[in-house]
Formats: sequence, C-alpha cells, structure tokens
Amino acid sequence: MTMSSRISRHSSAVVPQLVLLLITSLFVSAAPGLAAFTADADRAELRERFDVSQQELETLLAIIDEGQNRNRTMDHLRYLSEEIGARLTGSTNVERANHWAAEQFESFGLENVHQHMWGTIPVRFDRGPSHGRMVSPVEREFEFTARAWSAGTDGPARGRLFREPSTQDEFDAITDELEGAWILRPGTRGHRRGVVPGFDETREFLPDLRAAGIAGLIITSRDDLVRTSRARDWRELDYDNLPTDVTAIVRRSDYDAMNSRLHDGEEVIVEFDLNHSFEAGPIENYNTIAEIPGSVWPDEVVIVSGHIDTWDGPGSQGTTDNGTGTSVTIETARILAEVGAEPKRTIRFILWTGEEQGLLGSRAYVDELSEEERAKISAVLVDDTGTNRQAALQCVEQMVPMLEWALEPSNYAFPDMPVTTRVSESMRTRGASDHAPFNAVGIPGFLWRKEGRVEYRYGWHTQHDRIDLAVPEYLVQSSTVSALTAFMLANADELLPREVIEEEDQNAEEEEQAAATTGSVN
Repeated sequence: MTMSSRISRHSSAVVPQLVLLLITSLFVSAAPGLAAFTADADRAELRERFDVSQQELETLLAIIDEGQNRNRTMDHLRYLSEEIGARLTGSTNVERANHWAAEQFESFGLENVHQHMWGTIPVRFDRGPSHGRMVSPVEREFEFTARAWSAGTDGPARGRLFREPSTQDEFDAITDELEGAWILRPGTRGHRRGVVPGFDETREFLPDLRAAGIAGLIITSRDDLVRTSRARDWRELDYDNLPTDVTAIVRRSDYDAMNSRLHDGEEVIVEFDLNHSFEAGPIENYNTIAEIPGSVWPDEVVIVSGHIDTWDGPGSQGTTDNGTGTSVTIETARILAEVGAEPKRTIRFILWTGEEQGLLGSRAYVDELSEEERAKISAVLVDDTGTNRQAALQCVEQMVPMLEWALEPSNYAFPDMPVTTRVSESMRTRGASDHAPFNAVGIPGFLWRKEGRVEYRYGWHTQHDRIDLAVPEYLVQSSTVSALTAFMLANADELLPREVIEEEDQNAEEEEQAAATTGSVN
C-alpha cells in the first residue's frame, strides 16, 4: 500500500475513529495501556484508524503500555542531574555522561553503540563547588555565576568592596586599598543577554585596577536570574597563557544589597571562592550514538536526539536544558527495545554535545555525511525545549499528511495532550537547536514544540535549572510520543517528503544560521 492510499483511507475514516475515541474514553483513563485493547473488534478499529498492519498495531500498543505504565524517564533524569550534574562541553562531567549514556544503550540491547568524535578543544574546563557571599556588615549568600573557561580564585578571596571609579579623584581615593579588593561595576538594566558585559578594555581605569591587584570584578544580571555563558575566545585558549581576570555575575537583588550599603557609606566585605580548573588539551568531544537496525531498509534512518551538554553555572544541574531531552531520547530507546520493536528503517539515537556553543556536534555530524547518507535520512526529531510536553511538529505543507498519520497513535494514547502539526512556509531556522544543521542541507529536522505549565526561561541557562523543575507526567508523554512517532516514520511506505530549497536561498540560510549561533544557544 502506498502512503497516498494510506492517507486517503485514513481521512475517510475520521468519523468512526472519533466515535471510537469517545467510546473508549468513557472506559479508559488517559493512560489506556493494553487493557483497553483486549477485544478483537477494538483492535480492528484501531488498525483501521492507525492504518497499520496487525504486527505494527501490536508493537504500537506495547509501546503505549510500556511508556505509560513502566516509564523510566525520571530515573534517567535524576541520575544525570543529581549524580553527574551540569555537563559543559569538553568537561569531565560531559565525558562521564557520554559514557554513562552509552552504557544505558548497551544495556537495552541496542546496536552500533559508539562515541562519535566531532572535534577537539584546546583546554578542558571544570567548575568545582563555588560560593559567594557578603561577609559584613551583614551576612548574605549570593546567587551568582562566572563564565565558563574564565579565571577562578585561588581558594576563598575575601576583600573590601569598592564601587568602580569613574573619575581620577575616585580612583585616587582608593588606590592604596585596592590590593585584594573587589570592584562593583554599576549596573545597566535591559542588556539583551541579561548580563552587563564583563571586563571591558575601553574602561579608563580598568588596567590600573588590575595592576593594583584587585581580586576581581562583580557585575549584575538585569534581574534575579543569573545566566551562564562562555568566556571570549574559549576555543583559542592556551594552557600556558590562561585567563587571570576574575569576574562574578550576581543576581540583581544581591547587587542592590551591596550597592545600597556602599551608598550609605558602610564598609562592605565580600568573599568569592570560584573553583575553576583547567586541563591541557587537545580534549576530544563526542556525540553518543546507538541504533535499532531497520529490518527492511536498514540504510534509511529516522533520528531521535537531544543534546547532553549543558551550561554549568553554580546551582545548575542541567535538568531542563537539556537533561529532559537527553532522558526522553534514552527512554525512547529503552521503550522500543523493551517491546522488541522491529522498525523497517533504522532508528538512530544521538546525544549531541557542543550545542550550547553553537551546535558544534550536530554541525560536524551533518558535514561528515555523504550526499547518499543525507538522502536516506527521513526525519530528525530533536527534544530540547524543557520539561513541558511535546505538542507540535513545525513543517511545510507537503509533510502534513505523513506527519499527521505518524502522530495518530500518540493522540490516541494521550487524548488530553494532543500533538499537532504547525505549517510554515519553510523549514528554515535561525539555528535554535540541533535540527538546524539538518534543515540547512534539506534533511527534515524537527524541534519538538512544547506546551505546559513550566516557564522554560526560568531554568534556561540559570541557577534554577534543577531537578525540581521536571514534570514527570509531561516526560512520560514526551518519551512515549517520541517512541510512537519514530516507529511510525520508520515504518512508513516512503521517506518523509522534503522541502525543495533553491541553492541561492540555501546559501543565504546557512549564513543566517552561522550568524545566529555565534554565542550561546539552547
């Protein structure tokens, strides 16, 4: 049967399918499991509704049962968040996470489990436990960060706090007290990154402050979220010439507490202990890959993925960006392996690194693909927008029939959490996540659109990205939906239709993506 005949038959059966759904919902909760499918008549109706073979139907029902009733996404996420923690690209933690994830895939019985080395960085950066506080005139613990690959302190650095001088008279007044002191830079609200820029070489007195031996500079976020990013030129670091200038970024309320005391003429003492360590490279970086081989078209592929790297600011566990997407990918693999799924196409699971620094792992992966390999990737599914439930796939018009067919079992399994398609004029992106490099070369890449009660940006790159933000019921839905959708696409009669991109437009899009991913992304 061709895909066009499947879609036509699917459309003509809408009314009886809706009736079946209403009847079923009277007897079954949002997690029907296999108990809902004991009657042969029910199975026949579902086979018609999903437009699949009997064997495919049994696999889909088993996926729903396993995903809803024995889901382990939260187990994976707790280990990633609490046992490993934040996972900066090139760090010891992300390397540990790569190997742990490979071990999980191997324990599920997946094949071709390996680490794909996509590049090196000159220096490893690891952040140990870090602390910051006001010592006097009152004690106050700070919530703060420091850029990855930036200088730390040599143990706790306690010193008097001074406002950054803006005139020669102000500088002269504190010159004799600058050694070991901390400098508070005046705040500027509304900076687009949420952080006032760090050391600025154009500041008139900055070289003199450094020469006087200050402990470091304190700057403020625009609000009470402190967002971690990277030091400049991190990929050009030289282990024999590491950065020495210390900068701490505090939340706005901590800045206000210090600044108001200084304004009142009080002597303020602060202390920071920034435990930053560096290791000489080159440090190899990896994407972790595993597969369930296709039984009919093993050289054709559906990719399920998420990035395993995170930012590593103090307080963060890397939970919602992107421990959730990583755990959903791992659980998708487990569910499919556990039910003995035999997809016709290979389902490949990839955990990217280097995403936060500009989609480095996924870009390198795409660059290494031959034209033949690119032509045989049907779809790339990326989970990278937090703990909320999977709600939509953005696509072009010609993809809608197949995607709606592929999503039908998910909408049966989770009638209260519908998954839809959202049609756009093109698949072009601005490089928000690891689907972008695939779209840039014409491979259909999808970033799952999410809906739910969690405000994603509260945890995004901040000190709050911790396990308590995770919503278990949403992760159950996302992992089960990912498994169902991947299986359906892997068993479709044809590869997913592609957007036709003119060469001139593609070149312009690649330039746009390169510009958009300079700096930190999801």
